[in-house]
Formats: sequence, C-alpha cells, structure tokens
Amino acid sequence: MERPTPEAILETEKTLRKLTLLLRQQNRELLHRFKITPPQFAALQWLYEEGPLTIGDLSAKMGLACSTITDLIDRMEQQGLVERRRDQLDRRVVRVVLLANGGQLFEDILAAQRQQFSRILEPYPPEAIDMLNRFLQRLLKDLQAGSSREDDTNTTGK
Repeated sequence: MERPTPEAILETEKTLRKLTLLLRQQNRELLHRFKITPPQFAALQWLYEEGPLTIGDLSAKMGLACSTITDLIDRMEQQGLVERRRDQLDRRVVRVVLLANGGQLFEDILAAQRQQFSRILEPYPPEAIDMLNRFLQRLLKDLQAGSSREDDTNTTGK
C-alpha cells in the first residue's frame, strides 16, 4: 500500500485541527444557549449513560480534580439537575444522581446537536456520509489502539 506524502499528512492534520476547533466552538455556543458549560454537559452525559456515580468516579472519567467536580456538582445541584444521595448499601458513600430535569436537559441538548449535524450534512449524498462514517470509525479505532499501545509501552518500559 502506498504511504501518504508528508504534505498530505500535514494538510490532513491541519484540517482535522481546524474542524475540531470549529466543532468545539459550535458546541460551546449551543451549550451556552442551554445555559450549561461543557464540563456540566460532560457530567450529565456520564450520569445519563452510567447512572449514579461518586465524585471520585466522575473525577476519573472526566479527568478533573475531585475539588473541581465537587464545585461543578454544587452548581448543578443548585440548578436542579443532579442530587447527592447516600448509597443504600454503604451509607459512607455518596453518589451523584441525575434528576429528571438533568436527564431532560441532556436529551434536549442531544436533539439540538443532531439537528445541527443534520443541517451540516444535509447537502451531502448518503454514500458520502456512509464513507465518512466508516473512515472516521476506523480512524477512531486505530487511534484508540495506538493509544493503548503507547500506554503499554510507557508502563512496561519497552
């Protein structure tokens, strides 16, 4: 298989960087309309998908300090999106639980994101979108595999 030229690699990297920045900016603007920050949205997503989590669990999943997550959850509690509850089996454990308002907000944001992507992708034929999806899924898989190989190398010293 023929390898891409250094110029093609550079151009692809620049395009992906610009695309990532633009998508992040558009997502921040969308979240701003819903009066929520990107970290709050990430917390909603984890709680929506995983169910109740401890502050430590959220901290690990989001890659943020426990103190940062505590402040984040305090604000989300004041907004009526989440609630802290004692674990029924171990009363020492406190879990963050997604409330109905938080779940509804998450679903509303997802619907708005889907509408936004529908408008972006509307001009393209279905075959092009299918091809793009296949390529992006393969790229994601390869990047994840490369990331885990790097982790193995870093921990084993090879």
